[in-house]
Amino acid sequence: MQHPDGSSTPVVTPVVTPVVDASVHIFCKSNKDLRQTFMREPFRSRGFPDYEMDWYGAPGGEYAKGTEGPDGQYPGSDPDVAAQHLFEKRGVDIAILHPMTRGVMPDRHLGTAIASAHNDMMVSRWLDHAEFGERFRGTIRVNPDDVSGALREIDKYKSHPRVVQIGIPLQSRELYGKPQYWPLWEAAVEANLPVAVHFEVGSGVALPPTPNGLTRTYEQYVGFTALNFLYHLMNMIAEGVFERMPALKFVWADGAADLLTPFMWRMDCFGRPHLEQTPWAPKMPSDYLPDHVYFVQGALDGPGDVEFAGEWAGFTGKDDMVMFGSSYPHWQLNELRVPSAYSAEQRDKLCWRNAAQLYGIDVGAGVGAL
Repeated sequence: MQHPDGSSTPVVTPVVTPVVDASVHIFCKSNKDLRQTFMREPFRSRGFPDYEMDWYGAPGGEYAKGTEGPDGQYPGSDPDVAAQHLFEKRGVDIAILHPMTRGVMPDRHLGTAIASAHNDMMVSRWLDHAEFGERFRGTIRVNPDDVSGALREIDKYKSHPRVVQIGIPLQSRELYGKPQYWPLWEAAVEANLPVAVHFEVGSGVALPPTPNGLTRTYEQYVGFTALNFLYHLMNMIAEGVFERMPALKFVWADGAADLLTPFMWRMDCFGRPHLEQTPWAPKMPSDYLPDHVYFVQGALDGPGDVEFAGEWAGFTGKDDMVMFGSSYPHWQLNELRVPSAYSAEQRDKLCWRNAAQLYGIDVGAGVGAL
């Protein structure tokens, strides 16, 4: 840059931070679209819950304004609308898609058919999209109540270059450390795909969200249900799942990282002296977290933007586990707000690095919009 006196100074280009949105929820355009476009008989005519069959709907509505399709289709069902919001307005570089299905169905065959239909929808409309497909990555949905059906879905899609994850519902019939699920986790390892566990919409035969039964309000449901992620995680550690499968990676895809540290402290405190009860998991419980456990969070739970936020994120190695996710198109539509006390390394891990490493995404510094 030339100054009036003839001197020059180098032009400094601001460094920007890439953004990987690890939680973008996608839907079919309507129930009719799901049934007629992606399902076959005898399942097309079967009864199953609508997306809206959610006993704990958010006050004010489930979805953010403007996320519907151009002709009023279901929110989060149009790739062009979502791409405009995510890539142009919100500065996202790569979006990890998570089709939202119906939870656990009483009929496992129907549950698998619903999951398969959503996979077909995601791949054909989103991952293979002519303009935006390269910026989408996909989560294939499988039914943990039907392991053989789940294995078929994994085998069908594991070679797709933009499929990066397997998705299962949080509301299971059994804890995910139980041996009946091990063939599914082994298949995930073989396919080199992490497993994501997420709250479900249109919940089918979900168990109560707390050990003491049903909550009465949305606020209680959201507050307590996050504990279920930790019930699954602690059971998996106690059952020796990560010891048995060293390459298995699990993503708790709707929060709960804020609860991790106190629960792991308790597991370490009470678990180690009773090793004779779990000889198949010989390490300290917290030793099974690195490279196995990840969390997706939007508006970060925890202490907020305070001077010790970076230190708090480092407890139990949370800063190596947490990935940003907006929950688009849901009502909260989380903005990415990095606490000012985070180091540059912690900021990068949250915004993109943890997700890029987990999902094998080639995202380099200098391509984002922050």
